[in-house]
Amino acid sequence: MTIDSSTPVAVVGAGVMGAGLAQVAAAAGHEVVLHSRREATLRRALAGIGASLERAAARGGGARAEDPGTTLARIRTTTDLGDVAGCAVAVESVAEDVDLKRRVFAELDRLCPPGALLATNTSGIPVTEIAAATGRPGSVVGTHFFSPVPRMELCEIVRGRETTDATVAAARSFAEGIGKSCVVVEKDLPGFVTTRLIIAFVLEAVRLVETGICRAEDVDRACRLAFGHAMGPLATADQAGLDVLREVAAGLAKEYTHPVFATPGLLDRLVAEGRHGRKTGRGFHVYDDTTPAPTRP
Repeated sequence: MTIDSSTPVAVVGAGVMGAGLAQVAAAAGHEVVLHSRREATLRRALAGIGASLERAAARGGGARAEDPGTTLARIRTTTDLGDVAGCAVAVESVAEDVDLKRRVFAELDRLCPPGALLATNTSGIPVTEIAAATGRPGSVVGTHFFSPVPRMELCEIVRGRETTDATVAAARSFAEGIGKSCVVVEKDLPGFVTTRLIIAFVLEAVRLVETGICRAEDVDRACRLAFGHAMGPLATADQAGLDVLREVAAGLAKEYTHPVFATPGLLDRLVAEGRHGRKTGRGFHVYDDTTPAPTRP
């Protein structure tokens, strides 16, 4: 399958990740259909994309810089999933819920044309489990992008048990065409590569704070200065959501039965107190509307 900027792209899920995917695909020249079940979510997504494009323009843009309005005009929003019919690339970016993802893929299987690339942006759910909801598991692949999508270069391409070589090649072509560099994960296990690594790293950072060895801000400062991270592990956790971190860690602990994935009591307490990180204004750090958004390491 040949993918170029003329290939129409569907993005299912208009949260932060989905909006970021729609932005970079549109900036690369694709006509994009952005779907959410809620109009309010789509309005927020478009507002966020517009603001992101304006910031990029103010910084001087880059090789692909164009008027933000031109890029926005390539994005069509819809609450009707049927509008993705005809898209040769469909990227799912809904919540990390395997049943929800399977329902989405059953619909994409019904709606998208034969030969379409069906990609999941899961950060750790096995692609094979999601692909089983379709009649074409060979066309399903993991494309794990990173937040914020317009600024993060990596895409983890994950081969499901039945994903074909042609599908992997098409996924790589799409990701590289929107400006990403790729690594291919050949074995479809929970957490893939980056999620397994960062969860283990973040949980150990939480233990350093929990046992009083180091304050959260100093753990993050140490990792930025010693390892060249754009932000530290606890700021990373706040960005992703501490509730999400705990859920992902629990899934990895169940799969691998290794103590490195056991959730520290401090993390459980913060989640129980509603301190979920940036989205609630408090996590390991305190945030307000003027706090710059960090990037992931």
